[in-house]
Amino acid sequence: MRILRLFGLLAIVVSVIVTGAPDVTLVTTVKAAPNSAKPSRTGLKLPRFVSLRADEVNVRAGPGVRYPVKWVFVQRNLPVEITAEYETWRKVRDSTGAEGWVHRAMLFGRRNVLVIDKQATMRRQPQDDSPAIARLNPGMVVRLEKCGAIWCNVSVQGYEGWLRRAEVWGLYLDEQSK
Repeated sequence: MRILRLFGLLAIVVSVIVTGAPDVTLVTTVKAAPNSAKPSRTGLKLPRFVSLRADEVNVRAGPGVRYPVKWVFVQRNLPVEITAEYETWRKVRDSTGAEGWVHRAMLFGRRNVLVIDKQATMRRQPQDDSPAIARLNPGMVVRLEKCGAIWCNVSVQGYEGWLRRAEVWGLYLDEQSK
């Protein structure tokens, strides 16, 4: 098996040298990874939301360290959506729709959401006429405590209050958390 991989890699290298192709990124192995139509290896549902465990998380072109780093997340607790699993690797999507592969050790199940509205108002109670506690700028990550059909109870930097779920990214339309 290892010899076949070596010959395959050698054939690609030779074809690159002969044809003079500039940047070649091998992503063909990604097709073997399971998609959301299949049950996950972990038994957890796909897709699902999780958060980044570290301040810097490499996002790769494929499921393994042999794949190049496409970009680096630089914000701990940022919510991402797992769309596929392959061994110890998770294919994730961020709020902009960008996708790549991250090692499972860089993710954890704590639920956070990302403020996406112009400026979201955190309220004392889940009502539009309730007093404002804080104003949250787009891109702020807040911890999700619980969520109903319209309002979500969140906490950030010592404040706890309610945001409209339409003002955040990191929840499914029919999802209600406890």
